[in-house]
Amino acid sequence: MNIHPSGSRLVRILRLCARGSTATGYRNCRTLIQKHRFETLRKQNGLSGHLRNCMGLTLIRFQYSERIHQIPSEAEDVNNCDRDTKDSSVLSDPSSGSSVKGTSSQYSGPTSEGSSTEWKDASPTEMTSWEQFCNELRQCTSPSDVLDLYGHSEMAWKYTSNALTTMWETIKRMSDDQRRYEQKLMFEHPLFEKICQKALKEAQLMSCNDLVYSLFALVKMGVNQQSRLIQTLLRVSQERLNEFDERALSVLSSCLTNMEESKNVISLRAGLRLLIELRFSQIKTVVALQTIMRCIGKESSMPLKKKLEDKALSLLNRFTLPNLQYMFITLAVMGYRSYPLLDSCSSRIIENIHGIPFWRLVHILQSCKDLKYRNPALLTAAGNHVASMLSVWEVKQLTLLLVLFAELGFRHMELLDGFAEMVMARSESLNSKDVLSTLRVFSLLNHRPGEERDEQFLQTLVDLFQSYLSRYSSLELVRGVYYLCSMGHYLPAALNQLFQDDILNDLQCPDHPNRVSNERILQYIKLGVEIDNPSFAVLESVTIADPLLPSVAVNSAVKEMVEAILGDSSLYRCGSVLRNIHFIDFEIALDQERKIAVPFPQDDELAHVTNIQRVAVICAPASAFCLGSVHPKDRLALKVRHLKTLGYQVALIYCEVDIVGVLQCQSLLDDVKQTPVFFLM
Repeated sequence: MNIHPSGSRLVRILRLCARGSTATGYRNCRTLIQKHRFETLRKQNGLSGHLRNCMGLTLIRFQYSERIHQIPSEAEDVNNCDRDTKDSSVLSDPSSGSSVKGTSSQYSGPTSEGSSTEWKDASPTEMTSWEQFCNELRQCTSPSDVLDLYGHSEMAWKYTSNALTTMWETIKRMSDDQRRYEQKLMFEHPLFEKICQKALKEAQLMSCNDLVYSLFALVKMGVNQQSRLIQTLLRVSQERLNEFDERALSVLSSCLTNMEESKNVISLRAGLRLLIELRFSQIKTVVALQTIMRCIGKESSMPLKKKLEDKALSLLNRFTLPNLQYMFITLAVMGYRSYPLLDSCSSRIIENIHGIPFWRLVHILQSCKDLKYRNPALLTAAGNHVASMLSVWEVKQLTLLLVLFAELGFRHMELLDGFAEMVMARSESLNSKDVLSTLRVFSLLNHRPGEERDEQFLQTLVDLFQSYLSRYSSLELVRGVYYLCSMGHYLPAALNQLFQDDILNDLQCPDHPNRVSNERILQYIKLGVEIDNPSFAVLESVTIADPLLPSVAVNSAVKEMVEAILGDSSLYRCGSVLRNIHFIDFEIALDQERKIAVPFPQDDELAHVTNIQRVAVICAPASAFCLGSVHPKDRLALKVRHLKTLGYQVALIYCEVDIVGVLQCQSLLDDVKQTPVFFLM
């Protein structure tokens, strides 16, 4: 006899009910059967719980020891800036590191939500005891305080769950040193083993939210993830997954993201994805939708991501400003670049750009970088906003934003010039990391603050970099020297320190995680010194791995165009490589008197011919230029400068495989054939 899957599920539920009623003494099984649907966080948690919803993405992507250099949790941002928001876009997660202003170490997880559900049938005496326990729990400032209080309280499962969560709430706000000390005291406390044993025995009795909050707290506090306690909580969560609402799913997904691989973790992740597909049609609110999108992560199927994208577009008119901002982060968690969603959210964020606080703006830019989403209008609006805040924000905050702009390839000239003025006026406020970040931004974007201020700005950075030389690691040193070389400056003290045998051996060690990148940077530095400063004697004894030939193919469409225009293959060279580093697509010898292209001699001796000018034609993709411009950046700018130093004239072709690119090549090569006036950089 074949049994329908729905019938099998009903049998399992009835067995669970029978087992639960026997074990817990329930008079009926109504409390164990929940309708599988999502409720809004406002209805479930009340207004205070709704405003304290937060996300676990920031603790996953950003681990911070200094607040200013790293990105804080989204909850900090929401609680400080959006307490009056009626429909928050962020999700419930106990990993947030903030509390409502005016409270100390308060916790809005199972303590508040459970008192109106699991305890509604309790006697007045039990309620009084519970309320007293909650009030005393809010006064605890360390895990040891919580354990002492727990030892004098009734041993009900509700007490255990809230005690564990409050222990994590207190410990996560401490400094690293204090946290390690308190964790040591906690593990040595005589009641810690007792509370863990209690949680192990009562896992089946806990409510869904108490279960996931207990699991989250134990994992965050450093309990061995392969221990029987953690694995039991994972197994119980898997058994009761159908009972979880969106808040429990959100906390559980945040917990699973950072957990070590195990059979229970893998099974639970798979169960989460299946549950989402089953409940997809029941999503009614923006908050629930974003919870679901976050839960599925990057491992979900593309059809499911597409369905969630369509659902989000259908709810777009309900998005509040926090919803719009959080959608960027949600899509980054999914690893899904949805242009319709991103473009729609960007247009509304631009209208309210001045109302976005600093850390929220950092989250948006970081998500754009992760998604490789470059919207010129959004970045321009963000750049204008940052430029208007130059006198308000600190140098450390500005360098963080500028690095994100640079990694997105966006060059906001007003912002960069204003920041350069700030650096020259307040150079003492930059620490060693700020100096490296500033060098990186200006070298990556190939930006100079203006002819009259260029030398002063560069000299300020050089002096700062030299003052911190002794503090830099070998990796920071090689990157700082490379940034300076990209800007055309060679600091002898830094070069001498870099080319010491011990530092070179460390950078090129086979076990070094960045060995390939380090070798490439060293090759660029060596080539730059040979070209710009050939008198530097240390290079003779320097041992640097020989560069490999670049594996770059000539653009076939451009080659056909060159062949058609010049008409003779002897009038150009195709795919030459300079010093095994710089690839030149086409090299042309131009007679300046007759204004025509001439064949290359067999011996390639053009240096003694005074009227012959070498022209290097370089086909570069859009990513080699600053966003929305033809300004070369990074390696392309370095190649252009090296070629000019060697006597080449450089013609850059914005070369994409499309009609526009071909037309640009046609126009440029017509000029090469008839006249020495090029589109020169």
